[in-house]
Amino acid sequence: MSTTTATTVTRARLSPAELRERWLRMIEDPLLAAIPYKVELNENGAIEVSPASNRHAVLQAFVTSELRGRRPDGTTMTECSVETRIGVRVPDVAWASPEFVARHGVTTPFPGAPEICVEVLSPSNTAAQMNEKAAAYLEAGASEVWLVSDERGIEIITKSGARASSAFGIDLVLPS
Repeated sequence: MSTTTATTVTRARLSPAELRERWLRMIEDPLLAAIPYKVELNENGAIEVSPASNRHAVLQAFVTSELRGRRPDGTTMTECSVETRIGVRVPDVAWASPEFVARHGVTTPFPGAPEICVEVLSPSNTAAQMNEKAAAYLEAGASEVWLVSDERGIEIITKSGARASSAFGIDLVLPS
């Protein structure tokens, strides 16, 4: 009789410099460019992919358009890369002030988070994953993290906790 023992391989966290170097190699990799999903790099250097629905795409485009229209003083971006304590993460939408852009330009990945980081939730996202991502964006410098879903609308999270409205004067109602 044979017995199989499951072992968990624990990888060491990569340093920010190692993550940055791996990310820069990844964005030049033609095989990764063919993956039809959002790609992120966790703190251990492992690639994570997130499949998105068409509703996800609609909500991402809606938030992008609304941020651009309501905060034209800054730069609105989709899927920018951000160094966090949990790896290089890619918010679906981000808004950066002119000061952030002057400080970081188009450095890839950004060494800190833009002021607003938005995650459009997919059915595969868990609450624990989203809470960890929100905390990581806030620790990296974001003022607000928006979690967007049809079920819960827009949840705004700050270092002080959940807010009923954005400190940036933006109040959105999701399209049906």
